[in-house]
Amino acid sequence: MQSCSIHRGDFSIKNRGNARRFSRRLCINNDYADKGLCAAAHKPFSFIENNFLAGRKFASWNDLNQQARQWCDRVNATYKKHIHAVPRELFAVERLHLKPLPAWIPEVYRVHERSVDVEGFVCLHATRYSVPVSWIGRRVEVRETKDKVEIELDARHLVTHVRTLAPLQRITLPEHKRAWGEGVKKNERHPEEQTILQAAPEIGGYVAELKQKGRKVVALSLRQLLRLLREYPREPFLAAVREAAQYGLYDLDRLERMILRRVARDYFLLDTEGGNDE
Repeated sequence: MQSCSIHRGDFSIKNRGNARRFSRRLCINNDYADKGLCAAAHKPFSFIENNFLAGRKFASWNDLNQQARQWCDRVNATYKKHIHAVPRELFAVERLHLKPLPAWIPEVYRVHERSVDVEGFVCLHATRYSVPVSWIGRRVEVRETKDKVEIELDARHLVTHVRTLAPLQRITLPEHKRAWGEGVKKNERHPEEQTILQAAPEIGGYVAELKQKGRKVVALSLRQLLRLLREYPREPFLAAVREAAQYGLYDLDRLERMILRRVARDYFLLDTEGGNDE
């Protein structure tokens, strides 16, 4: 036999002699922790606790819901001073003027994370979709739906393509096509290159040689060099770049190890007096 009893917001369930007790608590965000707002939020619960839950016993959860519905119907049939009307009668009058909200079913889509390649395309299921050239090297979010593919850089930059099921296709929007002879100008600098030269103009020669002799894609090499400039102290970084330029070294992974050797004793405490080389 199972029975329920509720008192002042706490309720217990007894089943074959074993009692379980639960507590109902109202959690309010700190943004609404004002006394007036707290009182307004607690008032409906207080009315239910003091008028419906207090002293009642329920045979089951279905019995609780049934009694709650009957109690609500009875309370809503009484006159309320704060609205100067009976809630059920007022709702019957207002219902004639209410209009149902249109049914809105959110579109089903699949989310992918991609990087824009050096040609200004995003690859999805062996199909390449075009984006603006300024997005090259950037991370984008791809939303794949039944009929379209949306590529979003941020909240203000969105590209929409018609989804194609044929693989190995190259889809280019008209606004992403470059006119004949409108290729990248030789004097046009990459955004990362501009940032590097503004922060460390003394390594401009190394940057120019890196673009010509580096083994990686220029955009990736410049992005890695910019990361080294931002993450490591300036003096060890410049010293390593000068040494690398002296020997014609444009492997940025080796350049990073050269920087680490220079900052090792500044950030790692090594015991050189103990005589232990391990």
